[in-house]
Amino acid sequence: ANWSKEAFEAKTLAEAAKGLGGGVPTQSPQVTITGPDIAENGAVVPVGAATSLAGVKRLALMVEKNPNALAAVFDVTDAIEANVSTRVKMGQSSNVYAVAFMNDGKVLYAQKEIKVTLGGCGG
Repeated sequence: ANWSKEAFEAKTLAEAAKGLGGGVPTQSPQVTITGPDIAENGAVVPVGAATSLAGVKRLALMVEKNPNALAAVFDVTDAIEANVSTRVKMGQSSNVYAVAFMNDGKVLYAQKEIKVTLGGCGG
């Protein structure tokens, strides 16, 4: 897929959304992000993204201050619940975004600040 490189090199939520073929991101209460308030080890931070909305084609997790903000992308369909979890690496405290890409081109997100006490980038 030709969108990955641009998306994975993105530094901001808007750039990543564009790289994944979406529109301007809008914060939405119907998208939820889960994760710890404080991560003791930035190398493995458990985070999750979910939405109850129909018409989701992709869920992504982004760590704003990482060198490559886009941490994970999951393709979803209405046949499965749009609820994913993964572990991300965080070099420092940062906002983390759960981003839902809709079939109609809308991009909806939720954000949470996660504080990192020990960086995951050898720092």
